[in-house]
This record gives sequence, C-alpha cells and structure tokens, in this order.
Amino acid sequence: MDTTNPFKDQPHPIPLRKILPWAFYALLPILAIFHLIARPFTLSPSQSKHSLIITTSSSTPSKDIGNDNVEISCDYSNGNWVQDKLGPLYTKCDTVKNGQNCIAHGRLDNDYIYWRWKPRNCLLPRFDPKKFLQILKNKNLAFVGDSLARNQLESLLCLLSTFSPHELVFSHGEDNKFRKWHFPSHNVNVSIYWSPFLVKGVEKSDKKNYNTLFLDSVDEKWAIDLVQMDLVVFSVGHWFLHSAVYFYGDKVLGCHYCSGLNYTEVGFYDVYGKAFETTFKTIIERRGKNDGAIDVIVTTFSPAHFEGEWDKYGACPKTKPYDSEEKKKLEWMDAEMRETAIKQVNTAKKEARKKNVWNNVRFEVVDVTKLAYLRPDGHPGPYMHPFPFANGIEERVQNDCVHWCLPGPIDTWNEIFLQVIKKKDMRLI
Repeated sequence: MDTTNPFKDQPHPIPLRKILPWAFYALLPILAIFHLIARPFTLSPSQSKHSLIITTSSSTPSKDIGNDNVEISCDYSNGNWVQDKLGPLYTKCDTVKNGQNCIAHGRLDNDYIYWRWKPRNCLLPRFDPKKFLQILKNKNLAFVGDSLARNQLESLLCLLSTFSPHELVFSHGEDNKFRKWHFPSHNVNVSIYWSPFLVKGVEKSDKKNYNTLFLDSVDEKWAIDLVQMDLVVFSVGHWFLHSAVYFYGDKVLGCHYCSGLNYTEVGFYDVYGKAFETTFKTIIERRGKNDGAIDVIVTTFSPAHFEGEWDKYGACPKTKPYDSEEKKKLEWMDAEMRETAIKQVNTAKKEARKKNVWNNVRFEVVDVTKLAYLRPDGHPGPYMHPFPFANGIEERVQNDCVHWCLPGPIDTWNEIFLQVIKKKDMRLI
C-alpha cells in the first residue's frame, strides 16, 4: 500500500471530580485501542455570539436547506435529546474502530441509538449522504486531531457508506494513524491525521512520563499537506489534560501536572488556546494568498462521563440522556475548553479579515459540547472489549467513557457539520 503523504499521487486549577479520568487517560499510550485514535467552498462570516449560529430553513428534516422561503436563525448548540423511533442510518459499518463497536461487542441496552438532537428553535435534518458528497465533489476533506477526531471521521464514513462505497487508499504509521479513503462516485478524499496537540509535540513514553509541546510550531505531519486541503476539521482536547512540559522556541514556558520537575505550573486552558492560535496563524500565512480557498472547522470539546473508578463496573452506567433542564450548566472544565476554542476561532476570523484573506481562509465552529455533555449513555464503557461479562463481572474491567459508540450520539456531530457546509451564502455551486 502507498506510503507517501495521504493527499499525494491520488485523484488553571482543576475540579477534583475531573482528576479521576486521568488514570484512564494516562494509560492511553499503553492501550493501543485508544492510541488512535474545483471551486472551494467557504463559510459565512462569524456571528457576534460565541455559540454556533447559522441561518437554516424551518422545513422538515427531510427537506434540503433553502427549499423554503421562511428562514430562522438556528442555534444547533442548545436543545434537548428526544426519542426517535427511526434510529440510525446504519447499524453495521466496516470502518468502525473495534473499541467503539458496541453492538457487536454485546451491548444489549440499545436504547441509546434511538435519540435525536432537537435544537430549541428549529429542526436538525437527518444526515443526507448524497448531499454531503455532492458538496464535497472533487475535494479533499481532512480530520486532524486525537482519537475523538478519528471517532467523528469514522462516524462520517459510516454515514456516507449508506449511499456510496469507499475504498481505503492509504494507510501508514503505528495503529494506522494516517489514512485516506476515496469515494469514486464523487471523487472525494477523506483523510485522518493523528495530531493530538495540533502543534509540534513529543508524546510521553516509558522513558519520559510527560508530553513535550512546542507551542510556536505546528505539527508538520498534517501541515505539510495544507496545500492539498479544501476543508479541514480540527478536534483535540483530552490530551491537553496529560502531564506536559511547554516550550516556545528554545525557552521553557512551564509545565502542567509535572511534580518532580522544577518548572512553573501553567494552566492547560491557555496552552490549548495557544495551540489553536499557532495553528490558525500558520493556515492564514500558508493559504491566505495562494493555493485557493480552505475552510477550517473546529469541533468543540467532547466531555467524558466517568463516575467513580474508571476500571470498575459502572464507570459510565447511565442508559439514557440527561434532560437539558436537569443539567443546565456545563462542568467548569468542559465550559472552559469550549470557550477557549470558540474564542480562538473568533480571533482567527478577525485576523483573516484584517489581512484581507477572508475569501481564501474561513473559520467556523461545530459546537457539540453541550449536546455531548447530555449523553452519558453513549460511551462504550466496558464494551470497548467484546462481551466483557461473558464470565461474570470481574473485579476490574476497563471502561471507555470518553469515546462514542458507533452508531451513537457522535453521528449528530456530522449532522450539524453538514448543515454548516450547506449554508446558503457559501460559494458551493
């Protein structure tokens, strides 16, 4: 199989309750199952509010945006989960990562796949794979980030496969962290790049139990292919909770959660924001004047739902969503991660206008933090492994309360994603 780059030769303080998941996060590098993890279209100018506001039709979910004359402003980031008898578009999918294949692994309480996200003042249409591929025809889509980026990517591939077959045309790296699929029907390429910090970084190992981040330089493992990308989706967050030492050039800025090292403690929210700042600055510099347009979308932070010990039975035991009235406010850390990303996107929009490159580089947010927060039932839990209770309930059982079952709530991420790229003022057709 080809081993060149994927796009080439191819048509602050932390709440105590948030400390518990770190034991799980710390094992991610050890658990291979988690280690993975010709007219360009443009997005409309930013809105003044932080939450994702886009103009969409008030028609029924089966209709396309723009079919009706009456339009309303739809804030997809706020709403409630409602029961849905139709269920998902798919139940089986060859591209699902083994650890998220909950049904095949014996999960019996499948009610979690019969919920739909209902925004407060409009309807979110079901995913339309034909429309998605029509919009992306002859284009390159890249997902860049950590295992949640992979999770969203695989959801998208499963949704698209209900309409059009695809083929894996590139696979490279440990645990196949860099891959590309091709949809011959529309000449669409969809790729995944493993880059949990977006910036240059060295992941922790047996010899060094902390990550090393260089906040002034992007990770060229993905950035080298910027010239080929028409649309890039960034999804990162959980790896910033790990122990790390931060550099800016040759200077050590400090560290996070690094007892034993003589460095100043630095809050990871600022580092998270700086990673986006460096990433967006690089994109504006490299794509602002040349190579056609690129659209940049950030999927906001996806909260975890650990309860008690991560390796005990019942670490994420919920079997139905929270009601939005039951959970009116995000947990503090989740809210800060969300706001940090949105703030950086809004700053990048202003910078693109200031440099007069808005027609070439546009930024948008797919704000999923609140709707993800309300879905504690959608994680693999112990079903990250096949039939974990075949021999009874063991004293210790590994649980995944971070990623999402497929099918599952994360399919909604891509429903919102599609509505973003269907906005009427985009130069698509």
